[in-house]
Amino acid sequence: MDKKHILSCIKEFPGRIFTTRQLSNMSGKSLSATIQALTSLKEKGMVEKLYRGIWAEDTGSPLSPYSVIPFLPLKSRAYVSFISALHFYDIIEQIPQVITLASIEHTRKIATKVGTFSVHRIKPEFFKGFKWYKNEGKFLIAEKEKALVDCLYISAYKKNRFGYFPELSFDKSFKKTKVKYWIKQIPENNVRKHVQKKVKEILEPDF
Repeated sequence: MDKKHILSCIKEFPGRIFTTRQLSNMSGKSLSATIQALTSLKEKGMVEKLYRGIWAEDTGSPLSPYSVIPFLPLKSRAYVSFISALHFYDIIEQIPQVITLASIEHTRKIATKVGTFSVHRIKPEFFKGFKWYKNEGKFLIAEKEKALVDCLYISAYKKNRFGYFPELSFDKSFKKTKVKYWIKQIPENNVRKHVQKKVKEILEPDF
């Protein structure tokens, strides 16, 4: 395979990250030939392997782990939520060791070269309340109120997960009416009651 052709294809991707299959489709080469070329380029320090089937052009600059999210081996979309989203919004100061994602798929962990992702399953009917981060189209993130409710939603199933927080800091943009709205969207009655109880403990006296 012509490595120059492969490199020119890599540079055509809008970002530094791409998958083996994407490159194979773009170059018109087989998967096995594409993998062989990528392995050779990796040995020369021109690309780096982030995870099975996920690569990035090696420019010498660090990659944001959030840029990998759209390429993770998930069959459906996932959005940043729970502790990671609360930290993004400065609601908690604690820096999460892993990036927490909400998905309709089974709970799992995915460890890549640039970061570890913890995927938590929520009901398809509750898979909403997210947007593109800064409207840039790079990754999806929960609204701040939904991120809090997502945490308490998971705590109804896993008592030691996301049910207790360090000090929380809410600014004026945090809307308690939105929290109430998202609680009402929870499809399971027992889970909805659990979340409502936990929210009252957090947001009292005026919730």
